[in-house]
Amino acid sequence: HISAGEQLAAFRTQDGQAYVVDAYCPHLGANLAAGGRVMGNCIECPFHGWQFQGEDGKCISIPYAEKVPDFARVRTWPSCEVNGMLLVWYHCEGVSPTWAVPEQREITTEEWVFRGQTEHLVDAHIQEIPENAADTAHLAFLHGPAILGGSDLRHTRSKLWDFMKHIWKAEWRPEPEPNEHCSQLLVQHTATIFGKHISLMDLMVSARQVGPGLVFLIFEHAFLGRGIILQTVTPLEPLLQNVVHKIYYQKNMPAIIPKFILRAECIQFERDITIWNNKQYLPKPLLVREDSSIQKHRRWYAQFYSEKSTRLPAQKEVLDW
Repeated sequence: HISAGEQLAAFRTQDGQAYVVDAYCPHLGANLAAGGRVMGNCIECPFHGWQFQGEDGKCISIPYAEKVPDFARVRTWPSCEVNGMLLVWYHCEGVSPTWAVPEQREITTEEWVFRGQTEHLVDAHIQEIPENAADTAHLAFLHGPAILGGSDLRHTRSKLWDFMKHIWKAEWRPEPEPNEHCSQLLVQHTATIFGKHISLMDLMVSARQVGPGLVFLIFEHAFLGRGIILQTVTPLEPLLQNVVHKIYYQKNMPAIIPKFILRAECIQFERDITIWNNKQYLPKPLLVREDSSIQKHRRWYAQFYSEKSTRLPAQKEVLDW
């Protein structure tokens, strides 16, 4: 598996614990994730049979050697299993985790059950995706047209679908200490058909961002119950993000309801993707007073960078033929 440009191997030991280590064996570089086996609480290299403990990465067995060197080990990565996901802590300077991912009680107790997921690759700066939460002005223009118009921006504003509109009221704010690594977006969604408010489509969404790449989108509907979409943004390369949405919903509700919600969310998200895949990240954008939340979000998000963070290459002012 590739995450943040690193090749990783994830495995579950026989005692049920999940671990993440560097994929490449320090012996001769074989990939532990390609043919490696779990042996007890170790992962075994498919090339020469070296065995590494998941807990600390120490090599405890070399089949043909009389003694295992004390320094023989593979790098381990801090990880946790929560809300049905295995999450890895990454810090470019090797700093240990400074906060924990909260558990969603309804997932743990199975009051909410898994009802599907979507996965997209996005060619954009990692900050573009979470910054959307603070860009409340784009909601009316990009996401106002009916989802019936699909995600192709050439057709979303077609007069054919003009009878239906999505109306959004949103507010973004960072959370205070000790949760300064979190932020909240509160969204109220309503819809009109031929100008008439359709109460059946009233929806409250609370989107809590935890760290730079995890979002809890909790849905509440008067008749259709409650559920959550978990969004993860995983950088594969500096300008390539893997975005996954998993939906969990009340198990006493028909599966068609969360599947419809996930489909609607997917259509709206793919409208954003068209923008992201073709835009340029501007460190110093031209903003108006009504865009003040974007600047606040950038100040908040800056905490996730450090001195050694990967930087975009400087853009040339002239064409280099």
